[in-house]
Amino acid sequence: MKQLVRNVKILGTGSYVPETIYTNEYLETILPTTAQWVYDNVGIKERHIASPEQATSDLATIAGQRAIEDAGLKSEDIDLIIVATSTSDRKAPSTAAFVQHKLNAFNAAAFDLTAVCSGFLFGMSVASQYIASGVYNNVLVVGADTFSKITDWRRRDAIFFGDGAGAAVVTSANVTEGFLAYRLYTDTSNEMLGFTIPGGGSEIPLTPDNMDEQYFQMNGKAVFASATIALPKAINQVLRDTGLTIDDIDIMIPHQPSIRILQKTAEIIGLPFEKVMTNMDKYANTSGATIPILLDEVNKSGKLKKGNIVLFAAVGSGWTYGASIIKWA
Repeated sequence: MKQLVRNVKILGTGSYVPETIYTNEYLETILPTTAQWVYDNVGIKERHIASPEQATSDLATIAGQRAIEDAGLKSEDIDLIIVATSTSDRKAPSTAAFVQHKLNAFNAAAFDLTAVCSGFLFGMSVASQYIASGVYNNVLVVGADTFSKITDWRRRDAIFFGDGAGAAVVTSANVTEGFLAYRLYTDTSNEMLGFTIPGGGSEIPLTPDNMDEQYFQMNGKAVFASATIALPKAINQVLRDTGLTIDDIDIMIPHQPSIRILQKTAEIIGLPFEKVMTNMDKYANTSGATIPILLDEVNKSGKLKKGNIVLFAAVGSGWTYGASIIKWA
């Protein structure tokens, strides 16, 4: 029987973080907190910060170029660029358009996708539909954010975020490998503004009198409560979709909200925590970039083996959340 829908795999990965580092020890000199409290409660030791001259597209371009090279392709081989970001260069054009221009990937269509910390997972799902249907052959998906530019460095919650970008090239696969399932959700029923960036849009345009509205606002308790319900729900659903059990998962590559959220999620789903990959100690929460940066690190370290069953999961503002499973090719 002829296969009408193609399987989809990840062909190459790349990532980039800026050179400047804010350690916990530096933050305790400017914020009402201590370095030890930050590490004990959220698992972060330091975060990378973009320079004033670096836009989100600058980080995304470097990560994207590295993913294209890792895939053994050239920029002109890319058919579509999707950039998942909540900190776009400008309101218009899209950050993806800037990335296309800087990569000289002029054969590619390009657009942004906004699902905050779940953005890369949502972007991968969209890319997979284009590959599976045969519309495109090579799609570059980038998760990139510069939350340092919307952080109020006078507030205690400035500890949570760092800047960075990660990318993956998605292409077709044979019938025995690639993505096995995706599940995406958006739940606006309970405290949907538990994380928000109120100003700068059509609801609250920024004026000289409300510039503090440009900074992110977060209810940490609401994030924890939502995440530890959403992530297990999505993960258990993709396990049912694929007929796999949690014991079949070799590696989990999750979004990096806080170490306590990941520990609680692993406990609920019954996954040994040594299978849960983390790097938030080095980079903090880089929003849409967490999964592709971690994926690139795990991939380049040699931990991923052909045939491994890999679980992705993310939760973000909205609340957006989801999970997917791939058989690594």
